[in-house]
Amino acid sequence: MRVVTTHVKRAYRYRFCPTDAQAAELSRTFGCVRKVYNMALAARTQAWARQERVSYHQTSAMLTAWKKTGELAYLNEVSSVPLQQALRHLQTAFTHFFGKRAKYPRFKSRKKSRRSAEYTTSAFRFRDGKLTLAKMTEPLAVVWSRPLPEGMAPSTVTVSQDAAGRWFVSLLCDDPGVKPLPENGNAVGIDVGLEHLLTLSTGEKIANPRHERRDRAALARQQRRLAKKEKGSANRARARLKAAKIHARIADRRRDTLHRITTRLVRDNQTIVIEDLTVRNMVKNRTLARAISDAAWSEFRSMLEYKAQWYGREVTAVDRWFPSSRLCSACGTLQDKMPLNVRTWTCDCGITHDRDVNAAHNLLAAGLAVTVCGAGARPQRSTPDGRSATKQKPSRREP
Repeated sequence: MRVVTTHVKRAYRYRFCPTDAQAAELSRTFGCVRKVYNMALAARTQAWARQERVSYHQTSAMLTAWKKTGELAYLNEVSSVPLQQALRHLQTAFTHFFGKRAKYPRFKSRKKSRRSAEYTTSAFRFRDGKLTLAKMTEPLAVVWSRPLPEGMAPSTVTVSQDAAGRWFVSLLCDDPGVKPLPENGNAVGIDVGLEHLLTLSTGEKIANPRHERRDRAALARQQRRLAKKEKGSANRARARLKAAKIHARIADRRRDTLHRITTRLVRDNQTIVIEDLTVRNMVKNRTLARAISDAAWSEFRSMLEYKAQWYGREVTAVDRWFPSSRLCSACGTLQDKMPLNVRTWTCDCGITHDRDVNAAHNLLAAGLAVTVCGAGARPQRSTPDGRSATKQKPSRREP
């Protein structure tokens, strides 16, 4: 049964340029958020070793006690709301861990972790298009690249700084403009690849932009310069920033391309069938890891699924063991082998297939069958024995 979202909370992300005082205040807040998160995680880990559980309310009481000590008195200099939100995020991480949906929470690193702070309604003021955070006297100089929904005020504001030094503010608010689209009855199967990013069952092939390859030479050159700099020096910090800007440019282009593609697919099709790939295992192939990461198949699926939920569409994922490339979409004959270098092949029935288009046809047929059978969007996890209705290849544990 398709789930239609009638109440959508959407985050609008904008760039902003802080003043020196605002940047210093936000940097202190980021550091305090990281400190509180790590201390609370350490306390809960020690309690876990004693076979005890510590709740969010207990960590909140710990935070109050920490603020009264001389060593941690600086926690009072920043807004208390981002610190409390850090404790809530830690509680969410433990909830996912106990629910076996994630690994045990890890400590935040000063160099590698995301620099961010979350403010709720009590810690910011949004009036007349101006956003002012707690502990600040001036509003942020936000670049309003697109308007917020008319008459809507943000419920949560998240401020962050990426590795390239860019500042962002994300405003979470209700978006009444996101409504289910009229049903059109169209269905499409999608086969992802590297030569072509996507191949549709309609025969359309979407080229792979290979964003990383376009900047590979510039990135390699900057990485060599970075490797020559002395650790801890100002020159190394500047070189690291230049390399981070190249990475950010690649990621921005990739994200923009995926947004355009997924939006079009969701608008044009009622049912979308994809393959349930385990990308985290596929990138272990050292030969294809870079190309697979650049294609961003996981991000593509994530965008496709949440947009389909917004607009009343349906996304079905066929089990990864389904032999979509080796199966003739005309007569159903299954080929024994199909090496990756074989892009076209002729079946015994006389039909010549394009490998990717044939796979998309088979995925569409299997996905529609899975939908009728009620196997769900992740069929291999919905059946009692953990196997999908479309699974063709036996498990290694079987005799």
